[in-house]
Amino acid sequence: MNNRQLFLQHVAQTSDAPLALEIVKAQGMYMWDAAGKEYLDLIAGISVCNVGHCHPAIVKAIQEQASTYMHLLVYGEFVQSPQVAYAKFLTDHLPASLNSVYFTNSGSEATEGAMKLAKRHTGRTGIVAFRNSYHGSTQGSLSIMGDEYWRNAYRPLLPDVWHLTHNSPEDLEHITDRTACVIAETVQAEAGVLAPSREWLHALRKKCTETGALLILDEIQCGLGRNGTLWAFEQYGIVPDVLLLGKALGGGMPLGAFIADREIMWSLTHQPVLGHITTFGGHPVACAAGLAGMKALIEEDIMATIPTREKLFRELLQHPKIKAVRSLGLMLAVETEDFPSNKKVIDHCIANGVLTDWFLFAPQCLRIVPPLIISEEEIKKACQVILAGLDTL
Repeated sequence: MNNRQLFLQHVAQTSDAPLALEIVKAQGMYMWDAAGKEYLDLIAGISVCNVGHCHPAIVKAIQEQASTYMHLLVYGEFVQSPQVAYAKFLTDHLPASLNSVYFTNSGSEATEGAMKLAKRHTGRTGIVAFRNSYHGSTQGSLSIMGDEYWRNAYRPLLPDVWHLTHNSPEDLEHITDRTACVIAETVQAEAGVLAPSREWLHALRKKCTETGALLILDEIQCGLGRNGTLWAFEQYGIVPDVLLLGKALGGGMPLGAFIADREIMWSLTHQPVLGHITTFGGHPVACAAGLAGMKALIEEDIMATIPTREKLFRELLQHPKIKAVRSLGLMLAVETEDFPSNKKVIDHCIANGVLTDWFLFAPQCLRIVPPLIISEEEIKKACQVILAGLDTL
């Protein structure tokens, strides 16, 4: 049996029609399959490979740390220099109140930890989330996911969870002194790149402050430069009580984090002790990789090119079959008539060496979230292929 057959037989599947591309190499903006075919990557592993595939600094950091030490003991017991260095670097680039980092293995686990932290810190049970939000796939994060299609098969889920309408001022009245936390994506990604109004996000921050609910902003997809600034919330002039990170945080390695003020985070140390624990969270190799990736993002001034790259995408993506293009930085959703139309374009792109995809809650939208190092020539090449795909509709 070949690798594709073994993959289908022995690797648990999440759909009945996986892409099943057999990728044997990835570098920078490109991936190559077993037949040697080249793919321009417009997905970046779903916002993971922000500085491109196999960035030399990340590869070097992984190799050096792997030869020094890997797993030692459960999270938080030993002083591990990669964790300390990355936590310090992260907090140096965050507002002063976000000064304590709890590293996890993934974004979903960051969500879980933050939910526990909010309940423990406030002594409350109510959790508010928003329709069409995505925060992970574990049981707790699934409970706050804002789409019943994805939740329904796994009920009963966590009680006392309320879903409001994103960007609705009226719905904020449902946040009360029973609310432990409000969890929102700064930019709703899987809904097809929906950015809230500045006024609404400020009103949400104000309501949380007034009621004592913790405001948790999920930047698992949009953090670390994706929207043109290091953190999307910077563009709105607010600061969350807790920040969720993942995806690009590990530079291609599995890593997530929830970040809060040390006084809030201290709630997890007592009653009970070990209020949140993980074996592999903040793995030293993942932290070393993530630190190298974040340093590359900043030191190579990659974010400076994002506004012009976003503008170029929007200028080129003009077609009668495009209903809308929504974007914030290098996170774009190209809306077509329906999912069958979008899938036809996606299949055309993949057949012609451009890897793209759709959004969970907006299947009619084509996803463009490339590595942030994409060049203008690569944008032109990608758009030519997308427009040719739209011509087939």
